[in-house]
Amino acid sequence: MTSQPGSESGSEALRIAFSPCPNDTFTFDALAHGRVPGAPALDVTFADIDLTNGMAERGEFDVLKVSYAVLPWVLDEYTLLPCGGALGRGCGPLVLTREPGPAAGLAGRTVAVPSERSTAYLLFRLWAAESVPGGVGEVVVMPFHEIMPAVRDGKVDAGLVIHEARFTYQNYGLHKLADMGEHWESTTGLPIPLGAIIAKRSLGGGTLELLAESIRRSVRMAWDDPEVSRPYVLAHSQEMDPAVADQHIGLYVNEFTANLGPDGYAAVRGLLTRAAAEGLVPPLGQDALRFV
Repeated sequence: MTSQPGSESGSEALRIAFSPCPNDTFTFDALAHGRVPGAPALDVTFADIDLTNGMAERGEFDVLKVSYAVLPWVLDEYTLLPCGGALGRGCGPLVLTREPGPAAGLAGRTVAVPSERSTAYLLFRLWAAESVPGGVGEVVVMPFHEIMPAVRDGKVDAGLVIHEARFTYQNYGLHKLADMGEHWESTTGLPIPLGAIIAKRSLGGGTLELLAESIRRSVRMAWDDPEVSRPYVLAHSQEMDPAVADQHIGLYVNEFTANLGPDGYAAVRGLLTRAAAEGLVPPLGQDALRFV
């Protein structure tokens, strides 16, 4: 977890934590660097999604990028922003193994996952309930960038991977056993809800509305001139190949980042309603996803 100065100093800056992944740094570049006129100042901390999920449950930070799967535990204190997050099509988490084989072969096996409160793990649980008779064995949580080496080296039998891993897993000699996104889209027809931006309700409606509009403007500024954000993206992308960073941004920063819209909200409610029916998360209240 690392911090950096916000767009300006002072106690008025909103404390925000998001991942160092290209989609987040691309989305927040203009806002984090004070280039969005009239926007609130940010004090930025970088942290992987498992850490930010925990921060949200503890009520830390004013604004956080979290897994949609954690929302049922935090929406009393936080509101879901209608922009800035990651949803999409063809961008779901993958289950990887060293050798090709049927999904049923995961029965009783050890699987590494990036977080037990991640959307990826929720999608995996829903898929495994239908596809792995008897269920998987031990689930091991580890940072997402350690999962593919662990599968390759035989430390675990399979790994659930996210982010740019869908572009690079073949470099590790691994095989795609299943695509959680394909399963989700084929059974629901909805986009895949992955990461959400949440902010404390106590900030007040005016600040929350300004924050949401500022995030939208930051995204549009990045789209209008992608080269401006490139130094910020590459500085925090863990030595990622620039071409892979561009693929990552192209996949995860899309229409839903600018505005969740009806399909985005339907996807989020659909995921959490289905998960609640399986006993995986607490049920959502009727107005839980309403902004402000």
